[in-house]
Amino acid sequence: MTDTVPVADLVDQNCHGVLRTELGLGTFEARLGAVRAPAAPGTTFFDTQTGFAVRRWCPPLLGLEAHCPPASYLARRRELGVTETSRRLLRATGVSAHLVDTGLPGDLTGPAELASAAGSDAREIVRLEVLAEQVADTSGTVDTFLVNLGEAVHTAASSAVAFTSVGADGPHAASYAAPEPPGPVRVRAAAGRWLARREAERRAARRGTAGREGGEAPVEPELLDHLRWSAVACGIPLQLRLGTADPARLADFAAATEGHGCDLVLLHGYPYHRQTAALAGRHPHVYADLGAVPARTGARAAAVLAEIMELAPFGKLLFSSGARALPELHLVGARQFREALGRVLGAWVEDGAWTRQDAARVATMIGSGNARRVYGLGER
Repeated sequence: MTDTVPVADLVDQNCHGVLRTELGLGTFEARLGAVRAPAAPGTTFFDTQTGFAVRRWCPPLLGLEAHCPPASYLARRRELGVTETSRRLLRATGVSAHLVDTGLPGDLTGPAELASAAGSDAREIVRLEVLAEQVADTSGTVDTFLVNLGEAVHTAASSAVAFTSVGADGPHAASYAAPEPPGPVRVRAAAGRWLARREAERRAARRGTAGREGGEAPVEPELLDHLRWSAVACGIPLQLRLGTADPARLADFAAATEGHGCDLVLLHGYPYHRQTAALAGRHPHVYADLGAVPARTGARAAAVLAEIMELAPFGKLLFSSGARALPELHLVGARQFREALGRVLGAWVEDGAWTRQDAARVATMIGSGNARRVYGLGER
């Protein structure tokens, strides 16, 4: 049996709150999917690497046998209630600090509630797109909106631990992450178009003729470029969500922001994890998030982590769960990461390629030390 290296403290450098409401079998199962689409008829997202990982790690914490049937697990979950289930699962993650993206819709716990349930420290990550929407709701004219938006970005930077934004994914992916800030004339024009479209969407929604689900117009690409460059100027880290897009889209932006005093953290790069790691290796201010790799790849997590570690310096890799809505995903992310990284490092120690001391040091770097340095969290 391969030796393992223990991974102790974790800083979850990108996650979301958990739902406050009870879930039925279908609703819970849908939250396990990596995509918004439902499972194919006659199938279930429990039959995924994530689903099997949930059945492995979570039932024993609720007093059940590992790998018990999903229906039995959810019945026990309802018996304990949302609050107690979340408390048990979150406290078992061993995460000492949660950095919480508060930009998702839904009845999700905020940083303070998550910290209380998990027994951790928690800090807020501000999503730039949501900040723009909030400012738009309280601004009348385009000029007022732009002034208020600039003030809101700087105010958020004084309390948030980081900003986050769509990086190379989304409705306007091809034009995201411009290598230079747009000029004021282009920004004003983009803001005017967006505010007008946003109002038109809302009028259509009131009439019942809205064409987009949700009724909110996506932020104009040039306005987002303005927001991202404003965030870069603030000097706190900027997280860029990759989704399923190739991080090569961000190469020019990464090169252009070097030397500006803002670290870029590339989120959720799988299945382009090798390209993400390579980009982090090329620039001193770019970091690769390990994101949902352990949870999504399950039994293959060690192999994927080893591929990432072939390309990125170990000081440029950051753990996160990427978990949203389900406390189960917080637990699975932490447990799978610990086991996968421990197996990778343990194999290298066993082969004589590494000393156990170096393996333990690197495990601490990736699990928590790099995040504490990048986000200024201080030592535990």
